[in-house]
Amino acid sequence: MNTVQFSNHTGYGAWRGPVFPGAEVHEVVLGIEERGAMTDIDVVLSGYQGSPEIAEVILDAVTRVKAANPAAVYACDPVMGNARSGCFVNPAIPPLIKDRILPAADLLTPNQFELGELTGRPELGTDRPPLAAVLDAVAVVRDRGPGTVLVTSIEHEGLTEEETGMLAVTAEGAWQVRTPRLPMKANGSGDVTAALFSTHVTSTGDPCTALARTVSSVFDLLENTLTAGSRELLLIESQETYAHPRLQFVVEQVG
Repeated sequence: MNTVQFSNHTGYGAWRGPVFPGAEVHEVVLGIEERGAMTDIDVVLSGYQGSPEIAEVILDAVTRVKAANPAAVYACDPVMGNARSGCFVNPAIPPLIKDRILPAADLLTPNQFELGELTGRPELGTDRPPLAAVLDAVAVVRDRGPGTVLVTSIEHEGLTEEETGMLAVTAEGAWQVRTPRLPMKANGSGDVTAALFSTHVTSTGDPCTALARTVSSVFDLLENTLTAGSRELLLIESQETYAHPRLQFVVEQVG
């Protein structure tokens, strides 16, 4: 479901197009419900929120889906910003994510900067903290609602400046994958990551497997995009990497 209709992603710095009013998005939710489709929904995934009013529409949609299918999972990608750009959403949105959305989420996929914003620890997005500090922030988030947390764009003392990584944490433990850092800026990779991990972790029930598959696919997508010199992610051209990830990176348990 679209909540905005922009000409391009906001990473270009300028764009055109409308943000759909919350009432209009809600009407679409009701139409889906009236078709009896809610029972077939296994995952509700929310991402970029173009206006503060969308938060309540998301929560209402999650409530309706879970009423029809109690086993459904709400996965929230708390899109707020990143370490390079800072916070790039409406200033009213981060508090809504923290106070309203976070407690309702089963799965959360922040980058390290967003994890810092959600926990009142901005140093996570500007410094290279110890891994223990990142894990502690994840524990704070998990105490507020989501049982599973995937942290992307990981940078901590245990990684070199040529590496980046992802960290998955559940009640069973914590797992990390490190990859080479590619010399590129790619808008949208976080959206792909959230979608792939949400799918893998709910279908397999195994965060370690979900992490390995997700990292493999996203790295190959980014490498394909870099090799082609494309400003846009080569989503269609890289679809084989989603269906059959190479699993070229080692998953290590860190907690």
